[in-house]
Amino acid sequence: MAANPLETTAPSSAMKVVHAVCSHDCPDSCGVLVTVDELTGRAVKVQGDPSHPVTRGFLCGKVAKYLDRVYSPDRLLYPMRRRKGVARGSLPQGREAEAFERISWDEALDEIAAKLTKIAAEFGPESVLPYSYAGTIGQLGYGSMDRRFFHRLGASQLARTICAEAGGTALKAVYGVKLGTVPQDFAHAGLVIAWGANIHGNNVHLWPFIEEARRKGARLVVIDPYRTRTAALADEHLAINPGTDTALALGLMHVILSMGLEDREYVDACTNGFEELRAHALKPEYSPESVAKATGIDAGAIVRLARAYAAAGRDGSAGPAVIRLNYGIQRSENGGTAARAVCMLPLLTGAWKYKGGGLLLSTSGSFPFNEKALQMPELMLASPLGRPARVVNMSQLGKALTSLGDDAATDGPRVKALFVYNSNPAAVAPNQNDVLRGMRRDDLFTVVHEQFFTDTADYADVLLPAPTFLEVKDVQGAYGHLFAQVSNRAIAPLGEARSNVAMFGELARRMGFEETCFDDREDELIDQALKSENPWFAGITRERLEREGHVPLQMPVNADGDVLPFSTAEWFRTASGRGELLPVPVFAAPTESRAHAAKGAYPLEFLPRKADNYMNSTFANIPLHQRMEARTAGVLEMHATDAAARQIATGDAVEVFNGRGSITLRALVNAQVSAGVVAARLDWSKLGNDLSGNRANVNALTSETLTDIGGGATFYSTLVEVRKGHDDVR
Repeated sequence: MAANPLETTAPSSAMKVVHAVCSHDCPDSCGVLVTVDELTGRAVKVQGDPSHPVTRGFLCGKVAKYLDRVYSPDRLLYPMRRRKGVARGSLPQGREAEAFERISWDEALDEIAAKLTKIAAEFGPESVLPYSYAGTIGQLGYGSMDRRFFHRLGASQLARTICAEAGGTALKAVYGVKLGTVPQDFAHAGLVIAWGANIHGNNVHLWPFIEEARRKGARLVVIDPYRTRTAALADEHLAINPGTDTALALGLMHVILSMGLEDREYVDACTNGFEELRAHALKPEYSPESVAKATGIDAGAIVRLARAYAAAGRDGSAGPAVIRLNYGIQRSENGGTAARAVCMLPLLTGAWKYKGGGLLLSTSGSFPFNEKALQMPELMLASPLGRPARVVNMSQLGKALTSLGDDAATDGPRVKALFVYNSNPAAVAPNQNDVLRGMRRDDLFTVVHEQFFTDTADYADVLLPAPTFLEVKDVQGAYGHLFAQVSNRAIAPLGEARSNVAMFGELARRMGFEETCFDDREDELIDQALKSENPWFAGITRERLEREGHVPLQMPVNADGDVLPFSTAEWFRTASGRGELLPVPVFAAPTESRAHAAKGAYPLEFLPRKADNYMNSTFANIPLHQRMEARTAGVLEMHATDAAARQIATGDAVEVFNGRGSITLRALVNAQVSAGVVAARLDWSKLGNDLSGNRANVNALTSETLTDIGGGATFYSTLVEVRKGHDDVR
């Protein structure tokens, strides 16, 4: 009998099954069983862990064929250096390696160490900028040895805001902690509202629980400016105008409060600022009729939804109301306020009191990993700066690479070295033209740690091979459930791929950093991450995780044994100790919206969407995933009204442009968007979806304007114009 039940002998004596965890940026954090041929060391099968209460034995379309990614012939397997005389810039797909020469890890690390040492000495260590995000959300891969390295160097700190900061900050402002309704409890809901949440595309393991609720009579309402796959399957789709979610939330409050449908007992016990919010929401500008004009949603539909939301679960005949809020609504100019407003709704109705009620945005705050022990910010005091380094917002990378340092007295030094890992900024960062202009600078030294020749890899001076999650060991929480997990290494790293832990530890030694913390390996780091005094982590150890695979957090339960966050005042972590309704949310239309520019040069609101079968830009180069997304490859989706006004028909080449840039796509006239809105999806620039050959993507059009809360990216506050192009664009 095997010592570890999670690393067992499969039916063939030459096979073993290893427990791993999908580390891609998804709330589901699925338990994955990897079947490995012990004779060859090759993984032959991946499947969802049937014992995991949320994964329940199936994987999403992205990861079900994950071995296509692991064993892709396009994987980067060896360190490389840019050949002399080869300029930085987008490279022809399939021929990228011609721009580089293979070198050893020793050569690569020696060169990087020498360059960083020289740059730091000449310009100051803050001239080095790390750039990373959630290419992996494992604790070790996301932020451990890398942070220690850059802290000790004195490099600029990176504000990692691009995805979730506005919404996460908003959630914490209202509740004090990022916590919400667990997915299993959605099965007990009577009304599910998916607000800016394409559950089928990026949270598919929640869907079976919603369907279970619907079989028992629950309704699903989707609020989204785009007719997603989730919206198409809903009982009702409310096609809201982009950036107007605050108005809708206040409109729902107006109806609830004007009809006296709030739960006053819960409000009095668990909220702060109710009377101020009530007076504000009852203003005429938040009446259903006024809100209808801003949102594009019929006033009658607003009233019906508000009444159904307030009544759910309170008449004893149906389950409560639950909101699956996702990060779509916070990627607009006033997205932080919008998220705050939506988060307040279950506080008014007391939905948190009922199993299946409440709201889910993120449960990441439930996992008290010891990030301070992993990242050791105190190492900044041992750097040449002797203080915390400046902070650069990743959502303004274009500015950081092109104008930061113009005023050295206030900005600090110009960025002279860029170290990219866990991200593909050449594709995903806003204001793409400025980002690429900065990355082409002759005086910028760029290191990229990657699995493939991405858009960003094309700009590297030194290119380093990175592993997939099957090739490393890590520990992971989730932002969509309450199970901690260990991800065991299933296979040896392909080629010469090295993990973030190994790479930054070795680089630290070459830089002469003498602290013993740079010698820590995976098991030691996992132990450090789990060293927490928080009672929610009670009993969770590396040994237990290795034995059991997934372990539930020890959350407080009520008399029935249920975890009902925010059902009582003890759950809140705000300064007031209650759900915070102040300051009251105020609706203001984004600067880049039709409310301000309907008659201007750029009258259409643009949605730079994420593909259902990619993870941001990850998977975009895998043929199977490309086939799954073929319908919208290189396509601009338009409403018939907007197309007719521009004499555009499906199949026409169209230029989408504004003052920041332009892309050329094929028109697809359909009903996926409302009049006044156009949509195209994020892709790698080099994949050739821009018909003009410019190798640009949707981020050529987006801006570096930041959200009102949290300093996040405002991808969905983008105005454009569209004109018919020429059929001979290629």
